[in-house]
Amino acid sequence: MSLQKDLLPTPLKQMPLAALIALVLFAQPAMAVDPTPDAAKDASVELAKETPKQSMFQTGKSYFSRVSDRLADSVTGKSDELINRAMEVIGVRYRWDTELPQSGLDGSSFVGYVFKDKLGFLLPRKSTQMSRVGKPITREELQPGDLVFFNTMRLTFSHVGIYVGDNKFIHSPSKGTSVRVDDLGSLYWDKRFDGARRLDGSDNLGDAERQELLNEVNKLKRKSRSL
Repeated sequence: MSLQKDLLPTPLKQMPLAALIALVLFAQPAMAVDPTPDAAKDASVELAKETPKQSMFQTGKSYFSRVSDRLADSVTGKSDELINRAMEVIGVRYRWDTELPQSGLDGSSFVGYVFKDKLGFLLPRKSTQMSRVGKPITREELQPGDLVFFNTMRLTFSHVGIYVGDNKFIHSPSKGTSVRVDDLGSLYWDKRFDGARRLDGSDNLGDAERQELLNEVNKLKRKSRSL
């Protein structure tokens, strides 16, 4: 049996990303990644009451499906707050492979920071991995809070930003720049546009990528307990 197949039990490998996150976060009440929206907290309590612990894995698919729906609703319902938080980071310098505004943010870490800080929603670290989270949407379907992707390094989905409305998106472009708002219709970004995703609780990440994200959740859990 391959190492990747050993990473997760079979029932877990079939769960969407948001469900796996919910399994770790909602099954551990003491866990504090970042302030979680009240709606998501209420949803987790309500669902916990509905589903006995003994039957969680027996009825897991429908249970986690409902959790995923609640997470998706929280992303949609909190889009204004999400965009406002992103706007507060404007001017933070680009710095590769960092995760906090104090030290700088690269393209994917900027997006990851905003979603985790505002919604407690943990995204994969790389933009290519983010491109497999949620459902694909067309340019005409874009709404504030959707992820937009670009080919900036002759690689598909090599850059990511957050759509803010009015054909604009916010992102951390490249070395020597800082977080800013740009126009999707500009010549540079228009020709490099690579697609968009809406976070709806689904994903098609590989086993190793899911395990990587769960490892990050567990690391945050250990960190919170040491505070």
